[in-house]
Amino acid sequence: MSIQLTSTAFKEGEAIPKKYTCDGQDVSPSLSWTDLPAGAKSLALIADDPDAPAGTWVHWVLFNIPVSLRGLPEGVAKTATVPGVGVQGNNDFRKTGYGGPCPPRGKPHRYFFKVYALDSVLQLNPGAGKADLEKAMKGHILGQGQLMGKYSR
Repeated sequence: MSIQLTSTAFKEGEAIPKKYTCDGQDVSPSLSWTDLPAGAKSLALIADDPDAPAGTWVHWVLFNIPVSLRGLPEGVAKTATVPGVGVQGNNDFRKTGYGGPCPPRGKPHRYFFKVYALDSVLQLNPGAGKADLEKAMKGHILGQGQLMGKYSR
């Protein structure tokens, strides 16, 4: 099942505005989704950069998002729990919440925002990493969608 994931900040394959990066305000972009599968009990989100020099760099881990939400506002608080939004994990900057694109100078990197519809609410603690989230989601994914943006310095 394919979930449609969009943002008012950038379109699929386009440049992510500086505002959402370490060169700007470093706030998370707004995201919206449609076509959630029946039976979904929670959503999870991972944002990462597969083009990072040391391998895939994780920018955002968010889980137990209520299925009643149809998106996330710009600038989600960088706290372990965000009332009405979900629970945040740690990114590869060793911080909680969103950490925007911050690539080395050179060619553009691709940033994938991926949303997952799950058949359960996950039993994970705040601060969980991407690997923890992926392990907990295994066998529970009902549908997913992604949005890719690019950024270079």
